[in-house]
Amino acid sequence: LKLALIGQSIFGQEVYNKLRKEGHKVVGVFTVPDKNGQADPLALAAEKDGTPVFKFPKWRAKGKPIQEVVAAYKSVGAELNVLPFCTQFIPMDVIDCPKHGSIIYHPSILPRHRGASAINWTLIQGDKKAGFTIFWADDGLDTGPILLQRECDVGQNDTVDDLYNRFLFPEGIKAMVEAVHLIADGKAPRIPQPKEGATYEGIQKKENAEISWDQPAAALHNWIRGHDKVPGAWTTINGQVVTFYGSSLLDASVPAGQELTIKGASRPGLVTKNGLVVFGNDGKMVLVRNLQFEDGKMIPASKYFSADETTALELTEEEKKIAEDIRAIWKGILSNVAVIEDSTDFFKSGASSMHVVRMLEEIKQKHSGLQLQNEDVYMATKFADFIQMAVRKLRGEDKEEELVIDYVSKNMNNMTVNMPYQCFINGKFINSDDGKTYDTINPADGSVIASVSSASLADVDKAVAAAKEAFEDGEWGRMNARERGRLMYRLADLMEEHQEELATIESIDSGAVYTLALKTHIGMSVQTFRYFAGWCDKIQGATIPINQARPNHNLTFTKKEPIGVCAIIIPWNYPLMMLAWKSAACLAAGNTLVLKPAQVTPLTSLKFAELSAKAGFPKGVINILPGSGGLVGQHLSEHPDVRKVGFTGSTPTGKQIMKSAAANLKKVSLELGGKSPLIIFSDCELDRAVKMGMGAVYFNKGENCIAAGRLFVEESIHDEFVRKVVEEIKKMKIGDPLDRSTDHGPQNHKAHLEKLLQYCETGVKEGATLVYGGRQVHRPGFFMEPTVFTDVEDHMYIAQEESFGPVMVISKFKNGDIDGVLRRANATEYGLASGVFTKDINKALYISEKLEAGTVFINTYNKTDVAAPFGGFKLSGFGKDLGEEALHEYLRTKAITVEY
Repeated sequence: LKLALIGQSIFGQEVYNKLRKEGHKVVGVFTVPDKNGQADPLALAAEKDGTPVFKFPKWRAKGKPIQEVVAAYKSVGAELNVLPFCTQFIPMDVIDCPKHGSIIYHPSILPRHRGASAINWTLIQGDKKAGFTIFWADDGLDTGPILLQRECDVGQNDTVDDLYNRFLFPEGIKAMVEAVHLIADGKAPRIPQPKEGATYEGIQKKENAEISWDQPAAALHNWIRGHDKVPGAWTTINGQVVTFYGSSLLDASVPAGQELTIKGASRPGLVTKNGLVVFGNDGKMVLVRNLQFEDGKMIPASKYFSADETTALELTEEEKKIAEDIRAIWKGILSNVAVIEDSTDFFKSGASSMHVVRMLEEIKQKHSGLQLQNEDVYMATKFADFIQMAVRKLRGEDKEEELVIDYVSKNMNNMTVNMPYQCFINGKFINSDDGKTYDTINPADGSVIASVSSASLADVDKAVAAAKEAFEDGEWGRMNARERGRLMYRLADLMEEHQEELATIESIDSGAVYTLALKTHIGMSVQTFRYFAGWCDKIQGATIPINQARPNHNLTFTKKEPIGVCAIIIPWNYPLMMLAWKSAACLAAGNTLVLKPAQVTPLTSLKFAELSAKAGFPKGVINILPGSGGLVGQHLSEHPDVRKVGFTGSTPTGKQIMKSAAANLKKVSLELGGKSPLIIFSDCELDRAVKMGMGAVYFNKGENCIAAGRLFVEESIHDEFVRKVVEEIKKMKIGDPLDRSTDHGPQNHKAHLEKLLQYCETGVKEGATLVYGGRQVHRPGFFMEPTVFTDVEDHMYIAQEESFGPVMVISKFKNGDIDGVLRRANATEYGLASGVFTKDINKALYISEKLEAGTVFINTYNKTDVAAPFGGFKLSGFGKDLGEEALHEYLRTKAITVEY
């Protein structure tokens, strides 16, 4: 089609570029005149391509079209007018002139929020959905028939910029191009706008953006974010107009801070280390991050009482050179300004938001060590202030504020335990995007430990985006391997320093006996990080001899490279240890990660996030998202920017992850269910076999992926073995997991306990002999008696399916029938672990060769080590945790050939 583009801005420029790329001919661009000597981006792009550009100050005079302007427009012969973003009033003579009429982009879901401030009103009125409409222009105000619409969710703390940058801008460009295609193909609909739900709101200007304080906190927050950045919600403080930017709802106890009287507010605000806290008439709080004064100066709200205390820096010679480079960059942008003085204001000299991006990119190009954000420019708009800010950042004097954490604190186990409970995304603890939470329960008594943020799909997208940026553009991606290892060693040291607190959290959140949590859950986690920290600078490729292409020579070598963003999804039985097994290898390889802990045991993962930040891991490298597996885990599995999924959990869920990952062929490693056989021969050391056999079943209350799901005991020792096991069970102390003398704690959560009780009922119904246990312990919490079944036949449910609990399932086998018991041991769809007890080393090695399992224990059980690879066969999954092999799960191999 022959198109006329009428409008302005980067949005208009992008629509113009895309339409030309798709083969449409833009016969004319009609935009606004240059401002302060600066052409609009749409005009710049069109002029560069040689497209006719018209810059009319206005199209109408005294309500009537200007005939010279209309004639100039008609001269280009457009078949369709495309108005991506236009602030001018266009006469109907022009709108109706082309063969196909005119289409307009509007940033709301029409008929709601007609008018020029549609995005603002979407937020001001607290809409849960935002979006845009492309409609056919008519003589009404945003009333024409709808061509297409798109919508998105509005996050609790989204600003106008958030919505625009995340959805309205990128998706709007695509939709404008799609709309033109539909018109060209004769398939564009004209759907009349419904009358129901129609609203019109006027343009929001500074004079009507004053904050009315007699409202609930949510309404205050909506008003502030709905005016952020333009025109800016304001109030009066100490006789001066102060504009608020960067608000979020604060769901926590009232923080410590210095009171600040605000005109019209019934309660003073609080200047805290995180910003200005203001109160709604419902007593709830809003946190405001930045304040702007009448002279245009913007400061962090936390610095309100110390804004003028900063002493000017004296620059070194090298810093002076950088300052002059930046002065030249400003001059290139502010071409209308003769000389860039210290007092030159970037925005008052004609720059706009698009110039902010250009300036920062040019600075980054010249001085890669100087990492500035858009917000920095708004905080220091005058040249001298900007240089001071930039130098402080360069010197590291303006480092990010101390990590802000809202804890749930409990006094227990002779200590104060501080537990983060929010999502950890891009180096910050934040509430979930939609504000949803859920309770995590102490299985020892059924009480609520904390209300934890439940991550949403928007949180997944944010976390993946943060991890991707950290990998591709952040400090982590540029860090050398030895420095990476140093960070991991520091993290391991911090975990060790906090091991008692971590073990306490693990105990109350998962039900693990404290002494076991201290030694295994936490102890092995520390060991795992130290082991893989040592691998960081030892990951190597190889040189490969290939046939030479004479007379030239060739060199071929391989590189081991990190994959990118990895999703790690872990179970609830060893919350921190499962995190460590996967995350340590992932990080050692140089990847970034988004980790979803099990919904019922999120707390040690969130504490780990705190320690990782304190260890100095750059923001975005580690992200933790508590919440639903069906929501968060599923979205991670299918997310196009996630290049690897590491999962430990059930086989059905593992299969679903593989299906989801297939959509973009991401790498997957799975550690899934098991029904691990343990074969006990009559020539074993019986007391040792009893002790180890009990550990194989009851270790960590049976919530152990490699637990011996079925014991095969040789007939001649069967009865004695069972008798000794029952005697030992009776000696076990069941009780409070924080009690140092407790042997057996509660099952992880109520639903799992109920599943175990049903499992035992099934065993009895099928004819197995319940020798001991099988019942819930009569006390608060989710305790179950250690259980023993005998006379279990191969066809029975409990012989085939994993209990994942303290249930010993015993079957006899005939004396000397080695091959027979092997067939029975291998007659399972799982293959995670296995074991054999015998004094005959030849028999043991023969059986270890024949057992179809990823791990075989001989005369021991549960003996895992950070250096030994761990993983299963068959429906127990594929890929390895631990050992050198685990690194390869998080690396890719690149072959490079050079001819010389």
